[in-house]
Amino acid sequence: MATSLADIRARLQQQETRSSGSSSGGGDNAIFAHWNIKEGETATIRFLPDGDTKNDFFWVERAMIRLPFQGIKGQADSKPVQVQVPCVEMWGESCPILAEVRTWFKDKSLEDMGRKYWKKRSYLFQGFVRENPMQEDTTPENPIRRFVISPQIFNLIKSALLDPDMVELPTDYTQGLDFRVVKTTKGGYSDYSTSNWARRESALTSTETAAIEQYGLFNLADFLPKRPDETALKVMKEMFEASVDGQPYDAEKWGSYFRPAGVQIANAQPRESAPATQTAPAPAPTVEATPEPVAVEVPTEATAPVEDAKPSSQRAEDILAMIRNRQK
Repeated sequence: MATSLADIRARLQQQETRSSGSSSGGGDNAIFAHWNIKEGETATIRFLPDGDTKNDFFWVERAMIRLPFQGIKGQADSKPVQVQVPCVEMWGESCPILAEVRTWFKDKSLEDMGRKYWKKRSYLFQGFVRENPMQEDTTPENPIRRFVISPQIFNLIKSALLDPDMVELPTDYTQGLDFRVVKTTKGGYSDYSTSNWARRESALTSTETAAIEQYGLFNLADFLPKRPDETALKVMKEMFEASVDGQPYDAEKWGSYFRPAGVQIANAQPRESAPATQTAPAPAPTVEATPEPVAVEVPTEATAPVEDAKPSSQRAEDILAMIRNRQK
């Protein structure tokens, strides 16, 4: 765990260099849905350290891949569904899906498909909600909330941490800073670019420090999806290929591993070796009725187009053929 702002800055700078060079259980209502505040409103939150002292930062990164399907196999009136699977790059492993998708960015006509299947990042924090403009139906007994932060807001947080004008850790109990989440709109989408840190330091209140003593801090990594085993990775790859091919979601084959959110699969029970991502306790902000756009990174090795644009159906066929040829 980083014990000073200098430690965090050093770690962040190490990450920048590398990137430029080449208690669990959900349903506890701890997630604060800041994306549901109204346009023009502000929520003030105070971040806290990770309960895992081995974590150098006060957040953990979550990377998911969305697999869209036209519907569910065997259901004539089924609507399009989407399945989220964990990108194993979260654990420093090579992702079998991104290994294929990266190559698509070498062809200009495949870039849109590449972005569609590229990993979506979010960041999990914890802390107190000090000013809440929303009327929540229920609030948890434990006032320490979890926050699923989009890349847009995270970049503001990160930039400030690297700013030499910030002297103390913003999570410090006595000299920390509040963070103000400000919601506006831009181009018809939610925009948080005016969110900012408070100008003045402030100490936690006696009520807040008492809550930390009573409930303790969350180990944020406990709320990441379960790490897929070898079998689950094969299922993920099979689902990915079926999604690109335009096939429906096959509940009989995949329902025991990964399921569309909110869809009940008859007789499908999670297997011990399978990651239960369908019940992950830290859902991304995109579960709201009007989801905010998620920034999608693309690999730096993207190059100029190789061939002219093709219809999406033809592109999908080409991609599947390429995948299958590599597997032979």
